[in-house]
Amino acid sequence: MNADPRDEIVEHLPALRAFALSLTRNSALADDMVQDSLVKAWTKIHTFEPGTNMRAWLFTILRNTYYSNRRKAGREISDSEGVMTESLSEKPAHDGRLQLADFRRAFAKLNDEQREALILVGASGFSYEEAANMCGVAVGTIKSRTNRARARLAELMHLSENEALEMTDSATMAVVSGNKVSAAG
Repeated sequence: MNADPRDEIVEHLPALRAFALSLTRNSALADDMVQDSLVKAWTKIHTFEPGTNMRAWLFTILRNTYYSNRRKAGREISDSEGVMTESLSEKPAHDGRLQLADFRRAFAKLNDEQREALILVGASGFSYEEAANMCGVAVGTIKSRTNRARARLAELMHLSENEALEMTDSATMAVVSGNKVSAAG
């Protein structure tokens, strides 16, 4: 007997919220977007193909919801003073030279496509192929966006090519370094 795919949705809530937060940079808006995406997923669950990647399906719905909302709004709310960014949690000071606050400021300066590529490929652990499929672009486009975003982050954070990063947050390390996040972290 096949399990109901609705049962799997709950497992992906933390990752969906993190992705929404990375796109919106606003916790209330991210929560609303996750809720909208879950309603869409729940009502369209019959279109989900059992045996395929539920997480990728949910991320695609969330991503499409984000861009639909952006198109409707016609403009983006600016956080030029860093008010929303500063309200996010902060890593302990003992994490070494690279502070999360610096990373957030640099990450916020990337364009939407670059942030999205880094979150999907780096922090969320999707393959380039899965990320390309979710974004509706070629694999080379995702690779290019990821590489350009990492280079831009390094530039914004004034990191040299050989500089070691001393952070304990595996998701942030994956975004900056190009390593995949483990399933546990």
